[in-house]
Amino acid sequence: MSSLPPSPVTYAFSGIQWDPMQKLRLSNPEKLLLRSAEANPIDYTLNNSEESAAYVKVVLKVLAEASGASGPSSKVSHLKELLPEDEALQMLYTDPMGVVTHYAITKLYDSVVCLKEKKKGSGVSVGSTFFNEDDGNLIDEWRPLLRVLHLGGSGDAFAQRGAAYCLAYILMAGCPSQRVSADRSCGINYNSVDEPLQALISWITSQLQSSASSSLSLVTPTLTAIMSCPEARIKFSNSGGIGYLSRHLRNGTKGGKSSATVQQLYELCFCVWALTYECNSSATIRATFARDHAVHSLVGLVSSAPREKVVRVALSALRTLAQCNADTAPSPTAKKEVTGSTFLSEMIGCGLIKYVDQMKERQWTDPDIVEDLEVLYKLLHENFKEMSTWDVYLAEVQSGSLEWGILHTEKFFKENAKKFEGQDGDFFILKLLVALTASNDEEVQSIACYDIGEFVRHYPNGRAIARSLGAKDIVMKLVDHSNKELQRHALTAVSKMMVQNWAAVH
Repeated sequence: MSSLPPSPVTYAFSGIQWDPMQKLRLSNPEKLLLRSAEANPIDYTLNNSEESAAYVKVVLKVLAEASGASGPSSKVSHLKELLPEDEALQMLYTDPMGVVTHYAITKLYDSVVCLKEKKKGSGVSVGSTFFNEDDGNLIDEWRPLLRVLHLGGSGDAFAQRGAAYCLAYILMAGCPSQRVSADRSCGINYNSVDEPLQALISWITSQLQSSASSSLSLVTPTLTAIMSCPEARIKFSNSGGIGYLSRHLRNGTKGGKSSATVQQLYELCFCVWALTYECNSSATIRATFARDHAVHSLVGLVSSAPREKVVRVALSALRTLAQCNADTAPSPTAKKEVTGSTFLSEMIGCGLIKYVDQMKERQWTDPDIVEDLEVLYKLLHENFKEMSTWDVYLAEVQSGSLEWGILHTEKFFKENAKKFEGQDGDFFILKLLVALTASNDEEVQSIACYDIGEFVRHYPNGRAIARSLGAKDIVMKLVDHSNKELQRHALTAVSKMMVQNWAAVH
């Protein structure tokens, strides 16, 4: 388990007096249990299932009463740095419920960590503590954790991070894949976990919709934790998680908008890698990886190489995608099957062959990187031999990673202009090029403008088709772009769309 950073008001915990805090509505036995836990090691307090369950229920009650339904506390929720003891104790008087909320989250986290570290067969576990012995259902007292996640305003970062982390490990203990035969978890009712787990994952995906590093820091510890659980992986994928991760990874490379740190990129990439292990067992997840352009994001990480550990996990994810198949989980529809071959074509379109060739020449200390490079090198080159020039161009445009080369020349368009019609006659590849003129990469925009212009030149009535798709008006907006190279290609493309005999003018 990752460690939870200390609360900013940690030094105030020792000053908490339970008797004056009438708002918490604690009974005398509950106060006694809290004092006893303070006086003894946590492992002693959680010595058996009955005492363990009693203690966490009291802590959850404290959290429920202290956090309330009115939103985050007035003072403590805004703190970022650890306060010295005198300031922390002062905070206990100015915002007592804020301090108590942090206290409850800290004690609950300590309890979950202790229970996770208990030896198998000890009779005390997360499962035996947070699930009822009689019906196997999750205890009702868990609900304040979800409420803390959804506190109004900007929320309380420490409390949210801790609540999410604790809730993840509590809920995973109820998933069939995580049960231990020697433990009472065998009798847990998964139905009581299903809805709370979906609620937790919905909160995670809502945070991933933001590009702020602070939002990522709230969820990445919890997200990496739940990736060890197949039930959570499937729910996360079904909630659009692969798309959110792919977007963050794309924005984190090549001057993207993401403010993610290298460590956060590593954790997000780790999650993508974990999700690739569901590909062989789910046609839906394979299709989702293809739809959300995860390969594009992973290749971007490999090419930008922010750190060796990021490259290692990105290569592992690409290898798993390249080797996935539909043998055990074929697509239930008549649509084209998504397999490793599909992802290999996209990798080739993104230029991964070039990067793998270059990386094989380097000396790597990590044997996993060496092995992944060998496998990818073999698979990519074998797949490339079977692809026509048009197949490679198609893969490149669909990946959105355009690079100058033989695919963007007059000769290529003379030979392949008719193929732009597509199998359904809808000119979908031309539509993709028009969309790429709005790319965040100015070189991609320039190449898209060039390709549109060359299509217009070499396809019969190409000008009318390009205009019908709105290409002229869209490219015209780039004529005044600050990038001179892009400006030149946009102007040339517009000219080709307006002049009937471009060759004579040229």
